[in-house]
Amino acid sequence: MLKFLNKTRQLLYPNVRNLSHTVTVCQSNAATESTTTTGKETLVSKPALILPQNYAEHAPVSRSTARQAWIENVDAVTERKVGLMELHPDVFAAQPRVDVIQENIEWQRKYRYVSMAHTKTRAEVRGGGRKPWPQKGMGRARHGSIRSPLFKGGGVIHGPRSPTTHFYMLPFYKRVMGLTSTLSVKLAQDDLHIIEDVEIPTKDAQFIRDLIQERNWGPSVLIVDKHDVFPENICYATDSIGYVNLMPAYGLNVYSMLKHDTLVLTVEAVKHLEERLLYQLHRNDAASKQTKFKLDQV
Repeated sequence: MLKFLNKTRQLLYPNVRNLSHTVTVCQSNAATESTTTTGKETLVSKPALILPQNYAEHAPVSRSTARQAWIENVDAVTERKVGLMELHPDVFAAQPRVDVIQENIEWQRKYRYVSMAHTKTRAEVRGGGRKPWPQKGMGRARHGSIRSPLFKGGGVIHGPRSPTTHFYMLPFYKRVMGLTSTLSVKLAQDDLHIIEDVEIPTKDAQFIRDLIQERNWGPSVLIVDKHDVFPENICYATDSIGYVNLMPAYGLNVYSMLKHDTLVLTVEAVKHLEERLLYQLHRNDAASKQTKFKLDQV
């Protein structure tokens, strides 16, 4: 199995016929070698997973930038590599456009912000109903109310009126590029980890704390799965931990990925993200998404 993993050239340029045979041989070898006896207990681990990338539907721009990541276990605190997954270079090896990432952050911060600053006009200020002095004869300037903007305590001209929204829509492909750039940056900085699933063996929050400390996952962790219904154990375990959050794959965004130090994806979440992002990058009606934003645009 180790010899196969070292041959990255064969994994980067997979031959369907030879690869399927190699995978079956590696899995059979791993199954025979994984049965070990330690004292009174016999530990039988699952065969190692080798998940190659399928380039048949969406060919990458450059195969020389292919990326691979280990699949880790979550059934115990001790780290164990249970497989190897090849990541699509168009999603996880994109050009890190820091300017596009910054535009996504500004967009996400502003589209949900509503300013409540409010000033009163001369019609809303209390008092000033009568004319302060006669129109003529006193040698003074003509005024109709002491609540005019010219007077102290009067109304405000062109002041802020609440609620004021700062909503605007970022271009569609800048949003897509923001996701691919952020995922690529997370992987390049070794802040992206892939796990089998989110099935942990206990509801105890200490298990998650020990897991994060053992894996060096940083001060804050975002765990992403394909589905929005998470198992009961991980929901109870992370409920009292403020720096660990759960999120479905359809809600993944640039702001949340950068807000958390470590991004943890399940295998299903990785496949789902690759499928959706590759579809957007290679869709036939891309020109229609570059037009002015409409409310029914998805």
